[in-house]
Amino acid sequence: MKTRSEISNDYKWDLTKIFETDSDFDKFYDETKKLIVDYKKYEGHIMDDAKTFYNSTIDSLEISRRLEKLYTYAHMKSDEDVSLNSNQELVSRVINLYNLASQAMYFEGTELLKEDYSKIEEFYKEEPRLLEHEINIKNSFRYKNHILSDAEEKIMSNLNGAFDNNETTYSYLTNSDMTFGTIKDESGNEVELTDTNYSIFIESKDRRVRIDAFKTLYKYYKQFTNTITSTLNGNIKESVAVSHIRKYNSAFERSLFNDEMDPKVFKTLVDTVHENLDIYQKYYDLKKEVLGLDEIHLYDVYAKLINDYDKTYSFDEAKELVFKALSVMGEEYTNDLEKAFSQKWIDIYPNKNKRGGAYSSGSYDTYPYVLLNYQGRLNDVSTIIHELGHSMHSYYTRNNQPYQYGNYPIFVAEVASTVNEMLLAKYLLKNSDDKSVKLAVLNHLLELFKATIYRQVMFAEFEKYAYDLVENDDVITSEKLCNKYLELNKEYFGKNVVVDEEIKYEWEKVPHFYSDFYVYKYATGLSAACKIVNGILNHEDGALENYIKMLKNGCRENPLNTLKIAGVDMTDKEVYQSAIDMFNDAIEEFKALSIKK
Repeated sequence: MKTRSEISNDYKWDLTKIFETDSDFDKFYDETKKLIVDYKKYEGHIMDDAKTFYNSTIDSLEISRRLEKLYTYAHMKSDEDVSLNSNQELVSRVINLYNLASQAMYFEGTELLKEDYSKIEEFYKEEPRLLEHEINIKNSFRYKNHILSDAEEKIMSNLNGAFDNNETTYSYLTNSDMTFGTIKDESGNEVELTDTNYSIFIESKDRRVRIDAFKTLYKYYKQFTNTITSTLNGNIKESVAVSHIRKYNSAFERSLFNDEMDPKVFKTLVDTVHENLDIYQKYYDLKKEVLGLDEIHLYDVYAKLINDYDKTYSFDEAKELVFKALSVMGEEYTNDLEKAFSQKWIDIYPNKNKRGGAYSSGSYDTYPYVLLNYQGRLNDVSTIIHELGHSMHSYYTRNNQPYQYGNYPIFVAEVASTVNEMLLAKYLLKNSDDKSVKLAVLNHLLELFKATIYRQVMFAEFEKYAYDLVENDDVITSEKLCNKYLELNKEYFGKNVVVDEEIKYEWEKVPHFYSDFYVYKYATGLSAACKIVNGILNHEDGALENYIKMLKNGCRENPLNTLKIAGVDMTDKEVYQSAIDMFNDAIEEFKALSIKK
């Protein structure tokens, strides 16, 4: 692998557009630190008068904006070569500055919410510029009933550091302390089984390897069931306790409140998935047929429907594909997309010690950069268009909104990226004459729908069950959790899949259960994207224009209203049904193509 210096600058992002030199970074850093220290002057005085409140608001936003710019530069510089101590030091310095800001500015929210909103309305009259921040101020006041006294808030603040211990313990246990023995690979070589290479072995063409990996992994997870039950139980109890202390009826309610989410969204999603479990089971009937199995077990469900697709694409070919797939987005979008390449937003190729994977990142005052590790596979092309979906969402938001509204709700964060990914898949299916390309795309879509909708909703049901046990003063035990997880698997996979007993321990390897009620959002994001893609490709009246309008809206609206701009009502069953129908169409298309001579 090449070193960073051996790769042409033509293929690297241009971070000099953020800070031209380290001296510029240092100067900006020192100026920001001074602003943070000076902010202490507002303590006890934020609500003295309209002018002071306005000035404190502007200064707070300026500090936040500067911190984001500093962190963007530091973490991306570090990701270029994670081995360099100088890069790691940049990140540490910015994190220290964030901590300083937290300590220096802790009072701004509590002082604001001690007042009635009527006082803010008087401030608007005295200082009309405050109206530019009205949406955020109103959103802050949503939490007024959930703010505690100063003494109680201080206690809660002091306890914050202790609240992450269950997740930290779980992470150390599963990522470093647990070992899983050895198995024999396809060549008969004895190899160590890890959580990382398990995903490779469970996809093996050799069924013996799949069986060994499956049974070996869960044999070891079984040994730690009581410990992992304890960490999850502790995490849930903390979340429930904090929720009740803050005057929410449940942890689920607090989660929904943070997103301004209608509980009908969760219920409609789960109900629609249950009404369509036959489609999920139909997928495994197809897999059983393609794999030529008399019966399909859970250790077979990750076996590949097709051989590895080995065609590669140069980066220029990938770029051409991206623009062809996104041509349906219109001239404005594609002209703006060209800036990602001409302005060097993208760091393209892997280099020694470069961070792996891919992401879109940036701040209000930087480009929406993209990190790639491009190697020319079809999946890499899909990754480009996915990450550019994030970056274009960020670009439109920041170029059409002031800083205070220049971001988008987390709930909709994966919609734009998934829209782009789906448009690429649809383009290839329509325009490619290569059967192997079409089968590869369909296989990717099938795995996407299976994993993102059905699997995540099953996780969500399991998580809700565990939380309900605590909320109802019941006792969480490893037996209850394992039996519930086994029951859900049997319900989802149906009678045509053999649900092996070992699967009851699979919940133990899902780290997302330590992020309250997050997993269902994967399914809502994909469902919303499918609805938008269908509208654009079917040339529905206003579909494209409204989608672009949504991309430009930032966080002026809550997540549900943001998606409604694009014509997507997440409380409507039809949104989830359209995604499942797309899954069903992909099954039928794969079936027809795979048996075609």
